[in-house]
Amino acid sequence: METAIKDTKSKDSQQVKKGHPSGDQRFKQLDITMKRNQYRQDSLIEVLHKAQETFGYLETNVLTYVARSLKLPLSRVYGVATFYHLFSVKSNVDTAHTCVVCMGTACYVKGGGEVVKALEKELEITVGGTTPDNQISLMAARCMGACGIAPAVVFDGRVAGKQTPETVMEKIKDWQE
Repeated sequence: METAIKDTKSKDSQQVKKGHPSGDQRFKQLDITMKRNQYRQDSLIEVLHKAQETFGYLETNVLTYVARSLKLPLSRVYGVATFYHLFSVKSNVDTAHTCVVCMGTACYVKGGGEVVKALEKELEITVGGTTPDNQISLMAARCMGACGIAPAVVFDGRVAGKQTPETVMEKIKDWQE
């Protein structure tokens, strides 16, 4: 029986070290924050802050990842995320597409601000808004940890690097067709 418990614990440890199964590099930033806090459950709010900063909002798979990593019930993580107004929980049925522009220092200096301006002008919405037809939501993240490919933009959960207003508009036009 003890061996089974030890095996489970070692599997949990390996899962935490490997990162998210999707390979999304943004989960590494969450791992760093959780590791710095020794995966303590009382670090939940700090981890959620980092998640929101990294992803721009808290979607279900991020909340699930945090809950599993900190060994907390998902209901508790979701409860904290929805209780505090500073957290934004993204529902999977809100919009057809999401576009998150990194506004960290490297991304901003390399053109992230221009990307946001172009999107706001084209979509006729501001950051945090959704087009009237609920097709596209525009969000900004403080930093995605993708400084080497700045400016970075996340299209429907996929990170794209070295974006320009023109390349971003091509993607948006594809979504609008």
